[in-house]
Amino acid sequence: MKTFPKPLSAQKEQYYLMRFQRGDPEAKNILIEHNLRLVAHVAKKYQNCDEDPDDLISIGTIGLIKAISTFDANRASRLSTYAARCIDNELLMMLRSRKKRAREVSLYDPIGTDREGNEISLLDVIESPPVDIVEDCYTRDNITLLLRHISKLLSPREYQVICCRYGLNCQEPLTQREIAGKLSISRSYVSRIEKNALHKLRALFPENE
Repeated sequence: MKTFPKPLSAQKEQYYLMRFQRGDPEAKNILIEHNLRLVAHVAKKYQNCDEDPDDLISIGTIGLIKAISTFDANRASRLSTYAARCIDNELLMMLRSRKKRAREVSLYDPIGTDREGNEISLLDVIESPPVDIVEDCYTRDNITLLLRHISKLLSPREYQVICCRYGLNCQEPLTQREIAGKLSISRSYVSRIEKNALHKLRALFPENE
């Protein structure tokens, strides 16, 4: 780390703070210069984060400037105490931001192409679980068959219960108790209706019995 001016005494610090609050820009520069050693001290905690020391000092200095601009002597006795927290917060925000960007870059960078020549990224691989195409087609066919015959196989009451229970026809799925309240029947009666309806529907798929 570089060599910086020594910190101001408490009396001089108060003097320059008062001048700065009265609009003296030179007082602000003096406060910054004599607190750069504090910036270096706080930044030293992050020297193992693979960051350039000069960058850490630059970012920490931004935190110091914010501290000087917002310091309230009624809430903190010394500027250095308040500034240390501001410097630390600024460095933490910078490091978190860079880690987030690095993670986004690594996820979105192309890592190859698919069979059709389209670029794929690591994010595509992570977000797309392996799909058994045969099983997927089989499931889709079964769903189509079920939806085509469900209203024919079931009585109106059974159809109503199944639609409510499993959220068909863009409905929200309901519990048996909620269906009982909606239809003004007992929960046990809803359970029997559902059981009978499912038994009828399973007849469409004898190979799964």
